[in-house]
Amino acid sequence: MAAENLQQQERIPFNKPYMTGNELHYIAQAHGGAHLAGDGTYTRLCHKWLEQTTSTKKALLTHSCTAALEMAALLLDIKPGDEVIMPSYTFVSTANAFVLRGAVPVFVDVRSDTLNLDEKKVEGAITKRTKAIVPVHYAGVGCEMDDLMSIAERYQVGVVEDAAQAIMAKYKGRPLGVIGHLGAYSFHETKNVICGEGGALLVNSSDYMINAEIIREKGTDRSRFFRGEVDKYTWRMVGSSFLPSELTAAFLWAQLEQADGLTSRRLRLWNRYHEMLAELEVRGLLRRPIVPEHCDHNGHLYYVLLAESVDRQRVLSALKEEGIDAVFHYVPLHMSPYGRETGRSHENLGVTENIASRLVRLPLWLDLADDKQDYVVDRLKKVLLKVA
Repeated sequence: MAAENLQQQERIPFNKPYMTGNELHYIAQAHGGAHLAGDGTYTRLCHKWLEQTTSTKKALLTHSCTAALEMAALLLDIKPGDEVIMPSYTFVSTANAFVLRGAVPVFVDVRSDTLNLDEKKVEGAITKRTKAIVPVHYAGVGCEMDDLMSIAERYQVGVVEDAAQAIMAKYKGRPLGVIGHLGAYSFHETKNVICGEGGALLVNSSDYMINAEIIREKGTDRSRFFRGEVDKYTWRMVGSSFLPSELTAAFLWAQLEQADGLTSRRLRLWNRYHEMLAELEVRGLLRRPIVPEHCDHNGHLYYVLLAESVDRQRVLSALKEEGIDAVFHYVPLHMSPYGRETGRSHENLGVTENIASRLVRLPLWLDLADDKQDYVVDRLKKVLLKVA
């Protein structure tokens, strides 16, 4: 079907969750095994896959990436008054996990190319109260982790990678999420590998391995008891219930089994957008994503930065009228009511504010047909040429 003939009633959603085909079968098997709580057979399969694929020391499934970040804050013993450096251009969970422990989020500007935390501005934000740095790998493109780890070592602070969007992506050949002391993945329905709601904590430092299990099991050494390492389990430290159910793990296992194929298909769609939108970049109507040569991204999302002369809301509204659900992304945390109340900004966050006002995310999901993708690009071109 030609792009111009695509029926408008066939709305093109921003996201559409994809199933590999084995999800319901594995869920039925989990139910048949009479074990629906966490840490059953499918949870163990997911843990093993994550550990082998990423080479993390320990992977622990959680009920969300938010939960994994909250576990990281507990493991780092974040206390009231501690400061945690992070970008403002991120989802609220990045800050919430540490604000819950009484920490002050310190917002640092992002790079204009990758939209990731600007490593050159991090050191200037460090004070005696700094406890951690939280890089966020935007769109599955790696932050400059070598520089950030060097800074962290110099000042003896922890690094928690918010790799919510970054499963199967790499930085200089290393999987994102395993370079920092701790890492967090998301399996939310909008991500590349999904289970509806879910996440994982990657424990990359031996210092945190035992406590990570305890925190995840409501502050008890229950996991050690089930392995026969202690004769009873008891309350050891503060914790909470961070486990997902076995039904969630069963769904996730069906996705992890095909993670390579899912990533390849997503990258194909990403590359098609990139090629087709080159003309509009040459015309100065938008800027396409920039991926450094030493980063292998995962095609998580495709965004464009509109020219500053273009009214983004007019573009989004016009696309919606054409049946296309394109969307903006984060409202910077330092500009939010609670961000102003709980955090502080280090220097000017001009890049953050600029890109946040210009960024548009295009529909990208695994069953997005070529003709629908062509239609999105065709309508975007017409809209931009009209409003520019």
